[in-house]
Amino acid sequence: MTSTLPAVTTPKVPAQRQPVPETRSTGRTDPSSRLRSSRPDLLLCGALLVAILVVQGWNISDYPTLSDDEGTYLAQAWAVQEGRGLAHYTYWYDHPPLGWIQIALLTWIPAALSPESMTVGSMRAAMLVVSAVSAVLVYVLGRRLSLPRWAAGLGMVLFGLSPLSVVLQREIFLDNLAVMWTLLAFALAASPSRHLWHHFGAGMAAATAVLTKETMLFVLPAVFVTMWRHSHRDTRKFALTGAVTACALIGLSYPLFALLKGELLPGGGHVSLWDGIKYQMTRPGSGFILDQGSGSHGVLQSWLYYDRVLIVGGLAGALLLLVTWRWSVTARAFAGPSFAVVILALVAMRPSGYLPAMYVIQALPFLALVLAGGTASVAHAVLRRWRSEAEHRYVTGGRYALAAVLAISAGAYVVPRWYDGGRTAVTADANAPYQAASKWLSTEVEDPKDTRVLVDDALWLDLVHAGYKPGLGVIWFYKADLDPAVTKTMPRGWKDLDYVVASPTVRRDAVDLPNVKAAIEHSTPVAVFGSGEDRVEIRQIQTASGGLR
Repeated sequence: MTSTLPAVTTPKVPAQRQPVPETRSTGRTDPSSRLRSSRPDLLLCGALLVAILVVQGWNISDYPTLSDDEGTYLAQAWAVQEGRGLAHYTYWYDHPPLGWIQIALLTWIPAALSPESMTVGSMRAAMLVVSAVSAVLVYVLGRRLSLPRWAAGLGMVLFGLSPLSVVLQREIFLDNLAVMWTLLAFALAASPSRHLWHHFGAGMAAATAVLTKETMLFVLPAVFVTMWRHSHRDTRKFALTGAVTACALIGLSYPLFALLKGELLPGGGHVSLWDGIKYQMTRPGSGFILDQGSGSHGVLQSWLYYDRVLIVGGLAGALLLLVTWRWSVTARAFAGPSFAVVILALVAMRPSGYLPAMYVIQALPFLALVLAGGTASVAHAVLRRWRSEAEHRYVTGGRYALAAVLAISAGAYVVPRWYDGGRTAVTADANAPYQAASKWLSTEVEDPKDTRVLVDDALWLDLVHAGYKPGLGVIWFYKADLDPAVTKTMPRGWKDLDYVVASPTVRRDAVDLPNVKAAIEHSTPVAVFGSGEDRVEIRQIQTASGGLR
């Protein structure tokens, strides 16, 4: 609004030159500027992305050890590609299927060009696409949360090059896909342009993350906190309402799917969504995470073995940002990521909960961001907060010297530990026993089409490509006891099998699976690859008379 003042005749006076205030570059860009229009951002982000992909991609098929979960998700993706349904066996609502549908899309072209390459080791390369998108989104989110360029780059490095990330982000886990969608939701929620469709998109991305891995439901409050902080006051109600509505409508598609199939509630002769939820909620807990001797404590120790810096530093960064909420702009901007870290930490500390090893994947980007944000906050306090015009030059030099000492000390602590973890990841061959077992079963068994063998899912697709019948010839070992569609084809139980591949996973879980346990007890090793607990045994089933089948 402008006002009109009466014209007043005033004498002309010589214009006086006003002093121009001194400005210093902080590495920040205007919040409304876009990443693609900032050459320094593009160069820095691009260089870091190349480094991340090289480290994560080098030796990706040989380390870490193939896991049964990876094989399960890839086999389910294969079933989608082949039009066999939502899973390679009965789909029982253990997880929403959207996760492995995305894996099917990621692996569709390489699988079409080379069907035999649809195995866990080779298809890990598809996860590099997910890692690349997630790493860029970490940088974008850091910039949108007002981090200076160097701090956003630090967050990207912490997220992509931590030994913990290098190991876990290589693996075909639903958590990695869910993190990508969650980061997209955060980036849209913190959009500087504040378009309503960005907020609707944030709700849609958040729902996609939950339908990819349902545990991302815990992080949704942090997404909405970020949206509240970054939305315009005049349109905040519309933004939040639209985001929540979009998230809820998409999320409800999963129970609607079960309802339309008649599988929402338990009943005779079919699986149900309710039974799947009940199983996830009532599965045996792994104990309190700080109780030595518990399974959860063992998982925590495995995380700390790979990287103490990111976990401990990230938690400390979240606490620092929460404590400095009132007087720190960075702390207020990082309310959402800090809240996400706190929520995920509290969930992990449930006394009776189940804590899987891949759970930390969901926290990695937020630990990296809050650690970078806390570092930026400390750097700002050391270098600029108390600086005055009358400050002596040697005092200013002292500030910068202190900052340099802190940076060098941190680097001296972190780099050697990261180097050791990264060197293991790019040089170790942890999957030689699996590869040898796959080759033996492909070449030494005379008639794969008429052979029945129990395996873990890490080898399931290998044997399908070798000519074994999917589902009933090569059998995922859990199904020999838990899936009626398989057990009805085994009227004599373990006696209807020819081989059992006793991998570490099979030996560990056979205790609770009668058919698998009996198959191992009534079999003789015909080939053993590796040694110790990591060995893979190919065991031929004995008949009742003591001979081999």
